[in-house]
Amino acid sequence: RSPLTPAEKKSFNGLKYYPFDSRYVFSSQIERYILHINNPKYYATFLTNKGTNKRYIRYGKFPFDLNDKDYSIEVYKSILSDMLFIPFKDMTNGKETYEGGRYIDAEILPGYKMVLDFNMAYYPSCAYNEKFICALPPKENMLEIAIKAGEKTFK
Repeated sequence: RSPLTPAEKKSFNGLKYYPFDSRYVFSSQIERYILHINNPKYYATFLTNKGTNKRYIRYGKFPFDLNDKDYSIEVYKSILSDMLFIPFKDMTNGKETYEGGRYIDAEILPGYKMVLDFNMAYYPSCAYNEKFICALPPKENMLEIAIKAGEKTFK
């Protein structure tokens, strides 16, 4: 079930991560979007690495403060599950992390709260094998800061 090719599996020595850093863990309420299914903004359509589109439900915005600066990130919900999906890019992409961005999954907590833990950021499957189809992070989630948390380049 691995996205690695048979040749890559032979030389694979494990994933690499930044050391855990509690400064990259945020707990807050999601600023929910209350959109009717007939509203054109209800669905977010992401371009994929294969040029196709993938749809998610536009769920809300999550504000957070890092290094005394306010940021926000768009939060999406899978159509097929209750998990939240946060695709993002930051200033580490193409240097220390995968150029196509990273993902975070999160749960909806009581009161529409969420924990955004950048330490849990992971690569999409297409980072390991171009045969996989992956959603590309939208421009709204391109952060103008280096997020030195989560998965790093493994090669």
